[in-house]
Amino acid sequence: MAFTIASLWEAPAINPVNHKAKSIPAFNPLNLYGRVFFLSWWGFFVAFWSWYAFPPLLTETIKKDLNLTQAEIANSNILALAAALIVRLLAGSACDRFGARWTFAGILLVGAIPIALAGTAKTHGELLAVRFFIGILGGSFIPCQVWTTGFFDKSVVGTANSLAAGLGNAGSGVSYFLMPAILNSLVARQGLSEDKAWRVAFVVPFILITATALLMILTCPDTPTGKWSSRSRDIQRHLDMRDTFFSATTAGDKKCNASSIDSGGLANDTVQLHSGRGQGHHTDAQAQEDDLLTAASWELVEEPTVESSLKAAGTLSTLTLLVAYFCSFGVELCVNSILGAYYARNFPTLGQTGSGSWAAMFGLLNIVFRPAGGIISDLIYRHTKSLWVKKALVHFFGLMLGVFLILIGLDNPRSKPMMFGLVTGLAFFDEAGTGACFALVPHVRPTSNGLITGVTGAAGNLGGIVFLLIARYTDDSSDHPKVFWIMGVITIAGNLLVAWIRPIPKDQLGGR
Repeated sequence: MAFTIASLWEAPAINPVNHKAKSIPAFNPLNLYGRVFFLSWWGFFVAFWSWYAFPPLLTETIKKDLNLTQAEIANSNILALAAALIVRLLAGSACDRFGARWTFAGILLVGAIPIALAGTAKTHGELLAVRFFIGILGGSFIPCQVWTTGFFDKSVVGTANSLAAGLGNAGSGVSYFLMPAILNSLVARQGLSEDKAWRVAFVVPFILITATALLMILTCPDTPTGKWSSRSRDIQRHLDMRDTFFSATTAGDKKCNASSIDSGGLANDTVQLHSGRGQGHHTDAQAQEDDLLTAASWELVEEPTVESSLKAAGTLSTLTLLVAYFCSFGVELCVNSILGAYYARNFPTLGQTGSGSWAAMFGLLNIVFRPAGGIISDLIYRHTKSLWVKKALVHFFGLMLGVFLILIGLDNPRSKPMMFGLVTGLAFFDEAGTGACFALVPHVRPTSNGLITGVTGAAGNLGGIVFLLIARYTDDSSDHPKVFWIMGVITIAGNLLVAWIRPIPKDQLGGR
């Protein structure tokens, strides 16, 4: 389906079996699909903003108020990522069991509590505790991606996932503008001292997070067909109408052989496909039935068990996703945490506000660059129908990301145009790479989509922790160039190691 500007606000065409949208009405929150898309990215945006609300103020204000050392700040950054890693692992299975909407709203409401308590921290230990529990909000990425995957057809799911994630990730960049702005406003207009103003500033994200969670609960469904618990029955009902669909599209051709669906219906939320496909002549009706069966198998998510979870997470195709996201999102998290300090060190005239504003641009570029990765991935898939090409794009972005990291690390630019130009190139290959990675995720074990999304997202957080530990324990804790080129070497090596692995497992539909 070709893209048109009008598709950004018009009601989308719907897949007749799973009721997923074939376009993204991003500017129409009154439409069900537009509303789910909006709350997916907005919920992730406010969560990411809150998750990164501390770093813009840690450089000077909070560091001075709590008498923190640079090592203590680094420890708090690592703990914030550790909590998100744990939540992402749990959120994937929670999405498969309870649905993405309730998992998303639950993470936001639980994460809102430590945000409200952030201003009570008065010691280094209390800061560590608060930042750890605020890290819960970092897990919101998983239901964000699972929810959009559940509402948008595979022809546009890469674009939907990357656009929602890109807009949401921009919350980290906006935080570098908003938190100092809120702080300065409270000091200038309310007459608060800085040590009190930064504590009051955290009330703003708390209100937004709570309101967003309530909107999700009150205005959106679990799936396009209704409740999460009845998803298999809803899909079975639509499959039962397939003869009517075929008669309308084949103009009297022979009706499809219904035996390709197991007589027991969609038992255990799976679609049983027979190997008769490919034997003998294919009629148009049979081809259309194959399309419907593929759509059904794509839609139905299995109830997670230990056996099915290990089978889905233990494939080499899943390993590819983990390594790619470990490198790309791990780099992004590390750079988000140290870039402001790097700028302040190389360009001391910028000060806290200036270095924070320039560092914010790295996160804000997610609005454009992460969706670009998903859009490019969907376009090449639409034209080639090849998942190998989608996978090759992920590794291309990863290798170029490694090149830019090494360039920055070895050159250590002291010229602002050179530094900002290299960081912009770094941002493109990093953020487009994360978008391309999650354009591939829905194709791998779609019946365990929440689990695969969860472990892949957690791998990104693990990458961030590893890279921040490298930054923490380099010879000089402020030796940022060394951290950059080390990340570059790891990123190139990681992508080369998994480049040979097939995009989806052999035993998966379409895997041979």
